Amino acid sequence: MTRFRPCIDLHAGQVKQIVGGTLDSATAALRTNYVSERPASYYAGLYRDGALEGSHVIMLGPGNDEAAREALAAWPGHLQVGGGVNDGNAARWIADGASKVIVTSFLFPDAKFSQERLDAVLAALGGDRDKLVIDLSCRRRGPDRWFVAMNKWQTITDMEVTEESIKSLEPYCAEFLIHAADNEGLQGGIDEKLVEKLGVWCHIPVTYAGGGRNLDDLELVKRLSNGRVDLTIGSALDCFGGSGVKFDDCVRWNRQQTG
Repeated sequence: MTRFRPCIDLHAGQVKQIVGGTLDSATAALRTNYVSERPASYYAGLYRDGALEGSHVIMLGPGNDEAAREALAAWPGHLQVGGGVNDGNAARWIADGASKVIVTSFLFPDAKFSQERLDAVLAALGGDRDKLVIDLSCRRRGPDRWFVAMNKWQTITDMEVTEESIKSLEPYCAEFLIHAADNEGLQGGIDEKLVEKLGVWCHIPVTYAGGGRNLDDLELVKRLSNGRVDLTIGSALDCFGGSGVKFDDCVRWNRQQTG
């Protein structure tokens, strides 16, 4: 059953909505759609009140740990957290209130997938795959080919997102999170082909993010994936300064899916 899953993206300690393909803190090229004056805990409270399980907090670069912990404290045991997660801090984030940790870049030293590192993260979590989300956020490379991107989506790795690669990772995690980085923050529509493929390839929960604009896109993801893929909407939400869809309407849409 497709669900709306919101996010809290943190950059330099603030809640922001960022154009994903520009996310390189070393340059002046960063483009933001919205910078909130409200703390991360405010949005965590909104998601708690809307019963939006599986919402994720993403730390984009350094300086976000305090804001992330404030969000977790507002709804302990219900928010996923990612960004800089590794085998040394994964258990600490769970202890600090995360329901699951999300890991990407740590799994790709020198942009090459490391099974050893995946094993290490899982071991740090006591072997509990239900506490781990693998982030396979990706960028298009040619028609209908996607490769996992790391380091704030700036570095392309050696892992292509395919049925085979997903199948190989499913035994190690509870869910996948997949941002289509080329669509992220543009409000230009979802990557329909990727959503369709994920609906076929994935046999565990998967959340797609990138380009979601409105309730029609929730319905589109539901149809393309046969209800197997969830959708994150960010910049288009009114609570993030957008005009595409009201947050309350997305909460209502979720409730309608559960009858």
